[in-house]
Amino acid sequence: MSAKLQCDPAEAREIIYSTIDDLSSELREISLDLHKNPEISLQEHRSYKILADYMEKKGFKVTRQVYGMETSFRAEYGEDGSEGRSIGICSEYDALPGLGHACGHNLIAISGLASALAVKALLESGKASGKVILYGTPSEELLSGKIIMMNNGAFKDIDVCLMLHPSNQNRHYESFFALQDVKVEYHGKPSHAGGAPWNGVNALDAICQAWVSIGLLRQQLQGQDRVHGIITDGGQAPNIIPSFTSGHFYVRSSSATRVDEIKQKVDNCFRAAALATGTEVCTKWRDIGTCKNIVQNAVLADTYAKYLEEFGEKLQTRQSQEANPGGASTDFGNLSYAFPSIHPLFDIGTTEFLHTAGFANATHTEQAHKATINASKALSMVAAHTLLDKSFYESTKQGFETTVPLNMRN
Repeated sequence: MSAKLQCDPAEAREIIYSTIDDLSSELREISLDLHKNPEISLQEHRSYKILADYMEKKGFKVTRQVYGMETSFRAEYGEDGSEGRSIGICSEYDALPGLGHACGHNLIAISGLASALAVKALLESGKASGKVILYGTPSEELLSGKIIMMNNGAFKDIDVCLMLHPSNQNRHYESFFALQDVKVEYHGKPSHAGGAPWNGVNALDAICQAWVSIGLLRQQLQGQDRVHGIITDGGQAPNIIPSFTSGHFYVRSSSATRVDEIKQKVDNCFRAAALATGTEVCTKWRDIGTCKNIVQNAVLADTYAKYLEEFGEKLQTRQSQEANPGGASTDFGNLSYAFPSIHPLFDIGTTEFLHTAGFANATHTEQAHKATINASKALSMVAAHTLLDKSFYESTKQGFETTVPLNMRN
C-alpha cells in the first residue's frame, strides 16, 4: 500500500460497492424510464431534467443548460485542495431516430450517476479528498455535444475523465475512429429532360460523378480508412434536369491526422465533379473540428480491467483490441486529448450489434442492468485510486504525456 493512501483499496471498495448496490433499484427505474421515453439528439429535455433533478436530490450542486448546450448539465460535489484531485465523469442520454436506445445511452446515463454518487460517498467518508463532477453531455449521436461543451469551457477543472459504454463485448482499449463529416451541394440549371436536356446543367450528374470518384479513391486508401455517405436530395422529377442535389458524407480513420489527409482527397473529388459537369459546388465541413479517436490511458484502463475481472468478466488482450478496432466514432475522443481518460466498452450479455433494434431490446434487460452496475463499480474504483494515491495519478499523467503529443492536445 502506498504511503499516500488515506485508506486502502479494500476499504474504498467496500464504500463504493455498497453505495452502488443501495442505489441499484433507483438507477434501474431511471434507466427504464429513459428507455421507454427516448429523445433524440438536441431534444433530450425530459431525459436531462430527470438526471439533473436526481443528482440535485442526492446533494450535488447542479448547473443546467451549460457550455452552449440547452440539454446539458454539470453536477459537482467536493472541494479542490492541494492534495485533492478532480474526477470528471460523463453521462449520455440521447437516443437514435427510429431505434430508441439502440446505443444504450440509458445505461450510460445511469453508469455516470452511479459512479459519481459512489465517489461522493467516498469523499463524504473522509477517506479521500477532492471533487467529482458529472457532466450531462447531450447530442453524442451527432458527434458534437462534448466538443461544443469543451469549446465553451467545459472540462477545464478536471484531472481525469471517465465514461462507460455498453456493447456486446468487453473492450477497455477500444480506440474508436476519428471522424469528419461534410455536407455537399451542387447547383446547376434545370431544363426539360426529354425536350431540351442540352440546355440544362445536371447537378445529379455532379454528385454521381463525385460518388464514383470517391469509390475509385478507396483503392488508394488504407485498411483503417472509411468514406461513406448518402445522397440527401437527388432531384425532384425524372423529366427535369436536376438543378440542385446534395449529400452527406463521413470520413473516418484511426487518427485525426489521417482523417485530415483523406478529407483533402475527398474534397478534391467533390470539386473535380463540379468542374467536369459545369456545376457549382458548396462543401460544408463540420465547423466544430474533427471528432478524434480515443487515446485510452493504460494506467486507468488496466485498473478498470482488474476490478471488472473480479466479477468474472473476460477481456481481450490490449494487442488484440488495438489490432481490430471497431470502427465507430464518439465525441469523447476529443476529451482524451486533453487529460488522462478511459471509455471502456462493457458486455451487456447480447450478441446484437450497436445501432440495431436487437441491441435496443437488450438495453432494458435485467442482465444489462447488472452488467452496468458491475462496470460502474469498476470505473468508480479507478476514480478512487486517482483520489487516494498521488503516485497512481502521476503515472496516469506520465502515460498521457507519452501517448498524446503536445501539438495534438486540446
